[in-house]
Amino acid sequence: MGNDKGPISWLKNLLNKEDGQSGKKPGKYQYLLVVLLFGLAIMVAGNMFTSKKSSVGEVPVYKEGDSQEDVAAFGHKKTSENNQITDYEAAYETQLKEALEGISGVGDVLVVVNVDSTERKVLEKNTVTRSQTTDETDREGGKRNVEDASVDEQLVIIRNGEKEVPIVLETKKPAIRGVLVVAKGAENIQVKKWIIEAVTRSLDVPSHRVSVQPKKTKGD
Repeated sequence: MGNDKGPISWLKNLLNKEDGQSGKKPGKYQYLLVVLLFGLAIMVAGNMFTSKKSSVGEVPVYKEGDSQEDVAAFGHKKTSENNQITDYEAAYETQLKEALEGISGVGDVLVVVNVDSTERKVLEKNTVTRSQTTDETDREGGKRNVEDASVDEQLVIIRNGEKEVPIVLETKKPAIRGVLVVAKGAENIQVKKWIIEAVTRSLDVPSHRVSVQPKKTKGD
């Protein structure tokens, strides 16, 4: 350890040199200088350590799978909605086909149902209605009542486990854009009328959204 070249040994050598030159013990100014230099050295070392630690902690962590998972989740949501629409259309077509083939004079039925969107949920809301009536008098002495009304609606939220979810009052089936029926026997006016009536009543769709066409025979 005789070759120690640290800052403390350097200060000792500095004091020894000054003591050797003056022949006196170190004064209070010399000790003050030592304390200041020592404190400065500690501050510099502390700043270097903090800077190095901060630079390491601020490096962002990139996960390669993050963006891919987001895209997959978004795509899955759209696919789920499309599948729900397709399921509704298929269910309507199957039920309607079975019902129409039971009508006298109707056979070999093909049904196409076009659904507008997915099912719609009706949520419970707290509704607050505010109304204010003001009596005004104009310069000519005429009077009039001015009514100002406002409606404020807020969803009713309940806690379900760790999540907060709205209260669903009812779930409405999707609206139907149109129905196409191609069947044997539809060329008969009375049979066609029966088909239209059956479709409009069973699916609650107006008659102008229902198209009934006769199915061609093998000879056509």
